Amino acid sequence: MPLKSCCIYSTGVFSILILILGIALVLSNVFPHFVQSMVKEEVVLKNGTEAFKDWENPPPPVYMQFYFFNLTNPMEVLAGDRPAVVQIGPYTYREYRPMEQVDFLDNGTKVTAVNTKTYIFQRNMSRGPESDLIRTVNIPAMTVMEMFKNNPLAANLISSYMRGKDDGLFTTRTVGELLWGYEDGLLKALKLFKHDLDDVFGLFYKSNASNDGEYVFFTGQQNYKDFARVDTWNGASSLNWWSSDECNMINGTNGASFHPVLTKDEMLYMFSSDLCRSLYALYEEDVTVKGIPAYRFSPPSKVFANLTVNPANAGFCVPAGNCLGSGVLNVSACKQGAPIIMSSPHFYQADEKFVEDVFGMWPVKEQHQTTIDINPLTGIILQAAKRLQVNVYVEKIPTFSPTGNVRTLVFPVVYLNESVLIDDESALKLRAIVAKQNVVVNIPFILVGLGIILGGIFMFLMCRQKIPESTAAERQPLLSS
Repeated sequence: MPLKSCCIYSTGVFSILILILGIALVLSNVFPHFVQSMVKEEVVLKNGTEAFKDWENPPPPVYMQFYFFNLTNPMEVLAGDRPAVVQIGPYTYREYRPMEQVDFLDNGTKVTAVNTKTYIFQRNMSRGPESDLIRTVNIPAMTVMEMFKNNPLAANLISSYMRGKDDGLFTTRTVGELLWGYEDGLLKALKLFKHDLDDVFGLFYKSNASNDGEYVFFTGQQNYKDFARVDTWNGASSLNWWSSDECNMINGTNGASFHPVLTKDEMLYMFSSDLCRSLYALYEEDVTVKGIPAYRFSPPSKVFANLTVNPANAGFCVPAGNCLGSGVLNVSACKQGAPIIMSSPHFYQADEKFVEDVFGMWPVKEQHQTTIDINPLTGIILQAAKRLQVNVYVEKIPTFSPTGNVRTLVFPVVYLNESVLIDDESALKLRAIVAKQNVVVNIPFILVGLGIILGGIFMFLMCRQKIPESTAAERQPLLSS
């Protein structure tokens, strides 16, 4: 009997100790800090770490999809009607982007590299071959006309030249030509007078199998929050860029400047080049990608907002004070004077007038929003989709007859979707890490639960111990014979 009582009381003491220990661990946050410290050790660019291997040669496939807007009524547009376009695509390319010429600096706190990008056409993932024809605005001609619209003599000569050619304000070219370049007759003629002029035009001309210079990245050795953040690009300082292809048409998803162990309030800086500056994204919602929890970030509407909404966009009002409206940004300064306007696909989040000016625009958030899904524990990108649209500012120029009576509008040419999804092998590894993290982080709560259960067992045993004695007393006869 004493031994039994000793066991019961030991259970009670043990339950109280476990309960106190569990509560203390919950309040001290020891285990979450322990998990974070383990992650910080791995999130560094140095030989031998998984982070370095994935940074140097990302395992998930990156795809670039192009959707062109084919003009169906060119003659009516020249007469003053609004354009009617049909979306054609996707034309998909596998994007390879290894880090090359890697060299560590400053005792491993920084690393230099060049990021060569190569695009390989994927016919099985495309609507048709690269030889498909697209009718769209003649960007070289529109650029030249904008350049010489205040020079009547040059304008007259250029108009005369264009009248003798098949191409006017609009042109028909193959997908491959529009993307990677074709020899333009007008540019070739102008090159006779301006020898340094390039007579080849393409939206991504010279972008395939090339790099845009040397990057210097922080390795994260001194501060894990600096992991893979760009320090300089071609000697120029940059702050929190996702990548730094300054003023190129497209950039990539390497060199993410996110913070491992993310909080929902953190701001994520992303694409810099398409708009000659960095874009940022804010937390939108919790999502799950291949069974892995993630925070979804997306650019807020003010990124493309008008000057009156977002004064930071004043620099995109070219010339100064000439703002087009919310949802579009004039990046002609980054395009050698070409009247290129950037927006979200189908003018998503733009002023309604841009949608109404072109028949065939149907903005849908799920299809046209830029998003990036990041695991908050490791900071690993699980899924991302960068969606941007290339447009051309079109207007009637009295000194150029090829512009006819065209309306002044922002004409959509192509929108791109650069996307990546974590591969199955990486997802399996990450799910295992998340599962371990869940177990470790929940140990204090498990202890609290165990303490409560043992406490309940102790109370039950105490009650059982007293019941037989009271029951026996109740059954004693009042009188003995």
